[in-house]
Formats: sequence, structure tokens, C-alpha cells
Amino acid sequence: MSDDKILMFSGESLAMQEAAKQARNTFKYFWRELSWEYRRIIPGLGLAAVKVAFPTKAVGDGPEVEHMWVNDIQFDGEIISGILLNSPQWCDNIAAGDNVSVSLAEIGDWMYTIGGKVYGGFSIDVMRQEMPDSEREEHDQAWGLDFGKPGEVFIVPAQTQEKQGFLSGLFGKKELAAVAHTGDLPEHPMSENMVEKMDEGLRDDPSFTRSVDENGWTLLQKDALAGNLAPVTLLVKHGADLGAVNPRGETALDLARKMGWPRIVAFLEQKLH
Repeated sequence: MSDDKILMFSGESLAMQEAAKQARNTFKYFWRELSWEYRRIIPGLGLAAVKVAFPTKAVGDGPEVEHMWVNDIQFDGEIISGILLNSPQWCDNIAAGDNVSVSLAEIGDWMYTIGGKVYGGFSIDVMRQEMPDSEREEHDQAWGLDFGKPGEVFIVPAQTQEKQGFLSGLFGKKELAAVAHTGDLPEHPMSENMVEKMDEGLRDDPSFTRSVDENGWTLLQKDALAGNLAPVTLLVKHGADLGAVNPRGETALDLARKMGWPRIVAFLEQKLH
């Protein structure tokens, strides 16, 4: 996803500015993970939150913004909403537990954890790189999390093994494990694992392909936004309406283009022509 608007604040280092930019450019992988978390019966994630810069009214030595974490995240392609985790020190118009909504351009980081291992946390990595070893160890123990080596930010979990699955067969190649770069990362493993069950369910009741939720979104639009190729292909196979639009007038293809999911874009374009 392109980063059209970069927010910068006085006193913010170049390293922190770059960390925030990287977080915004990779946010789609955070949202992809959450899209599967919300489908799980048993939660798989520990913490899942984004860091937001909230403007303050501080004067003198007070900060221009206060960076705080927000969880219970929802995302509609434009607006990120959730619940404030922190108790503010400088912002007097908001409190922990309040509902907040911000644009993607206003976040400075994202982070989720699986089994105590951290994914994301770009701004945290900047701070950890600047710490002496003893302070870094103390920091990590206080969090109770595995942040990995300083200077290395993981985006998605490594795939433990390669296999020839639904998507691999569809595109004639194996999916490759990739964890610490922002290239064409592999499909989420749950996309492979749920193919047979989802295919059977949609075959038994194809009306689900055209169902619309309370917010005016189809399943195809949601999975296109989240970058879930296997569900997209199955929904189209069983009759999903490629021309259906969400409340903003966006089709599934529009959403895939907006978020930067090239394989979904290519698939939907091929189906439309």
C-alpha cells in the first residue's frame, strides 16, 4: 500500500520517521493476520495493537504528541478503529478504554505476538537498537516477549515447511517462506488449510458468496482487502459478484489494488476480462 502522507513531529528522529513509514507500508500484513484471528474459534494471538500519535495540548517542555497503543482493531480500508490501551500522561481529552478512530497515516507502528514472539514493532526495534545490552534485556523481560535480534523486524511467521497446496498448484509454484522482508510474502497458511472445508461449504450453500454484512461488505471485499487469495478464488468460483461495491463504492478489485495485493489483483483482473 502506498504511503501518501507521512506525519512527522518535532524532535522525532529520522530512524523513528522511517520506522513509522515501514509500519504503515506493511500494515496490510498486520490486518491479514487479524482477519484470520477473527475467524479462529481459539485465539492464536497474544497482543495485537497499533501505535497512534495523539496530539497533546502541552506547552513548554511537553511533547507535541503522545504515542499510545490501541487494540481490538477494525479496519475498513481507510479508518483504523479500536480501544485505547494506555492511560495518557499528556492528553486530557481521552482515557484508557475509550474508542478511537484514526486514519492509516496516523499510526506509527503495529505489533502482534504469537507464542510470545513479536511481529512488527518497528519503533520498538529503533529503541532497542539504541539500548545497551543490559538495558535491552531488562526491557524485554519487562514486556515478557521475544523481540528477536536488534535491527531485525519480523513481518509474518516463518512457514515450517513447503508443500504443494491449492495456491501452489493454481500458480504452478511452491510458496516460499519469508519472514523479515517486505517483498511478495507467502500466502497465510490458514488460506491453504481451510480450502477444502470452505470449498465444500460454498458448494453446499453458494448464497454465502453474495451475502452482505451489517456494514455493507461482501465476503469477497473483506478477503480482497485482507489479502487472502484462496478465499477470493473460491468465492469467485462459487458465484461472488465481482462488481459489488462497499459503502464507499469500492469493488473487491479496487480494495486489492489499494492495499497492494498483486496476486489478487492479477486474479480478479483476469476474471473480469
